Amino acid sequence: MDRLIFTHKERSETLAIARRLRTSISRLAKEKDEEKVFAHIKKALRNGTVSRDAFGLNPILSALQTAQIAVDEIGLKRDGVIAILLYAVAETDAGGLEAIRKEFGDSVARIIHGICKIQELYKKNPVIESENFRNLLLSFAEDMRVILIMIADRVNLMRQIRDTENAEAKTEVSEEANYLYAPLAHKLGLYKLKSELEDLSLKYLEHDAYYMIKDKLNATKKSRDAYIERFIAPIDKKLRDAGFKFHMKGRTKSIHSIWQKMKKQQCGFEGVYDLFAIRIILDAPADKEKMQCWQVFAIITDMYQPNPKRMRDWLSVPKSNGYESLHITVLGPENKWVEVQIRTERMDEVAERGLAAHWRYKGVKGESGLDEWLNSIRTALENKDDLQVIDQFKMDLYEDEVFVFTPKGDLMKFPKGATVLDFAYRIHSNIGNHCIGAKINNKAVTFRYELKNGDQVEITTSSAQKPKQEWLNIVKTSRAKAKIRMALKDLMVKDGAYAKEMFERRLKNRKIELEESTVSHLIKKLGFKEANDFYRHIADGSLDVNDVIEKYQELLQHDNNAAPQQPARSAESFSYENPNENIAAASDDVLVIDRNLKGVDYTLAKCCHPIYGDDVFGFVTVSGGIKIHRADCPNAPELRKRFGYRVVKAKWSGKGSSQYSITLKIIGNDDIGIVNNITSIISKEEKIMMRSINIDSHDGLFSGNLEVNVEDTSRLEQLIKKLRNVKGVKQIIRL
Repeated sequence: MDRLIFTHKERSETLAIARRLRTSISRLAKEKDEEKVFAHIKKALRNGTVSRDAFGLNPILSALQTAQIAVDEIGLKRDGVIAILLYAVAETDAGGLEAIRKEFGDSVARIIHGICKIQELYKKNPVIESENFRNLLLSFAEDMRVILIMIADRVNLMRQIRDTENAEAKTEVSEEANYLYAPLAHKLGLYKLKSELEDLSLKYLEHDAYYMIKDKLNATKKSRDAYIERFIAPIDKKLRDAGFKFHMKGRTKSIHSIWQKMKKQQCGFEGVYDLFAIRIILDAPADKEKMQCWQVFAIITDMYQPNPKRMRDWLSVPKSNGYESLHITVLGPENKWVEVQIRTERMDEVAERGLAAHWRYKGVKGESGLDEWLNSIRTALENKDDLQVIDQFKMDLYEDEVFVFTPKGDLMKFPKGATVLDFAYRIHSNIGNHCIGAKINNKAVTFRYELKNGDQVEITTSSAQKPKQEWLNIVKTSRAKAKIRMALKDLMVKDGAYAKEMFERRLKNRKIELEESTVSHLIKKLGFKEANDFYRHIADGSLDVNDVIEKYQELLQHDNNAAPQQPARSAESFSYENPNENIAAASDDVLVIDRNLKGVDYTLAKCCHPIYGDDVFGFVTVSGGIKIHRADCPNAPELRKRFGYRVVKAKWSGKGSSQYSITLKIIGNDDIGIVNNITSIISKEEKIMMRSINIDSHDGLFSGNLEVNVEDTSRLEQLIKKLRNVKGVKQIIRL
């Protein structure tokens, strides 16, 4: 490798920055620190292990410039500066880091190790536009100074590449500055650096737009400053006359902010409403904050015409990040729009120090540790007497989350403890159902492997693999659990369908008649509530199909002997009363009366016979009891009209085992077999008992009442649907 040669300009700038850094960190520097660092630099220069980067920049000078920004703009001290310089020139493998630890201490080695880890992340070709990548950086860095150094390094790089000829690399660096480093700087409260990154990225990416706005701002600076003074002066006087304690700030938006507004509002430079912004910060007692803000609002809107469409009230309902302020845009002198923000000292403090607020507002929730950590950083950065505290921070964030890469570089977030199987189901149900393991960073692992931050995961599948019940204990995410349950259910249905087909085929082979009613009888006799369970047990071998067929034959003989077939008959004067009639015991379904009253005594109205599932309401009777009516009860309109004050809300909230007696009026054409068809349907319905049926026939038409016991409206609707399909039935009315 060619030896790095310093130009005359680079040499003089290097020495100048080194002198400034020596002064800045002398209080915290240890004996011979400078001598040891320069020994590493000389060794690297002698061995030819450092060379100019893609932009032709000198890495040693760049490291010194980055260190200067980290000290002046951020507040880093000894450990941060040494780490920046050594990362540029020293060996950073395990042996090199151990040597650095012995020479300069654990803190310096930890920072360099963190920078190395993040450079490894970049090699995985991540999609760094994603919010998840920012989160991964923060969780992966170990020491927050790593992130601060990365921001300082990017600011320096953006400053140095103005005249580079490597347009492709310049574009890539600028895009990263805009969608990765500027948001990170914002989250850390480094607002000045954030603005510089945004403006420089705009300058390089959209040159014409940047200079158009810059030229217009320069051309109007004097008049703009004078205008702000003219605008503020009468407000200042009015507020002082009214006895308010306050101070005001005037500002012009950054070039990047103005360009974003122009794009969002699809307007020219002159069309940006809030090019000017005035902030009025009140010194108000806690109990009078809102009152004083609104009083100032009233004074300003009396003086200047407000734009109601641009009014933002974050006093009555603060933003989700806790931000409180009143924003109004008013028409000032010369018909220029000015945004005025009204807030108190406390609100301003929250706005300035609520460092995670912007992040949470954009949709990332639950990182309470991050809020506390970022606030601590901001406090330390602003407290000049406590800057050394920064060197002791260590990140302890995202302990409940891990971020992992897909093979394409996309990032996914999972709860801590999530496994390869969770990852597989996140990609697709079919991938999860057939997952047998994965390659993590090109190393084969089982699907039980717990994901770790920064893993690159490639799922391996097999068409022979099927989901199993035990998988529910392996996965961590609710999404994976739901998909596994769905897959298991589908398998059960398929297995059940296969078992049913096999059972019916065996009957056919033995020339045994298939009777659905006898099959239902058999299923109940064997102790199964659902046919699916019965067939599943046949499928998995729990029930021997030959034993089942023998039991079926016994029941078939018994049913045919005990219940000789009834002759088909018409509906003429048919009447039936169930001799075993036994209405269900008192209701054990749960009905909530009014807002949240449970267990209140009530009776079901006989005029409309409500059942579980009906829309209902309660009516307080003269005796003080409550009667429950259906919402469509024939008496409901009269009750609501005349006794509205006695009507209370009611709804079903819990299902017990109650059955309800209801009456259906059936009308249709008299036909041979009509009664048999109706009674046959009811007898086959589970959990529905026929209490009585009375039908009269006249001139080929019949009508009659059918009384049954049912559990709820869903069972009733199923029954009505089946009865409507009986040939000859024209109408069914619930009484």
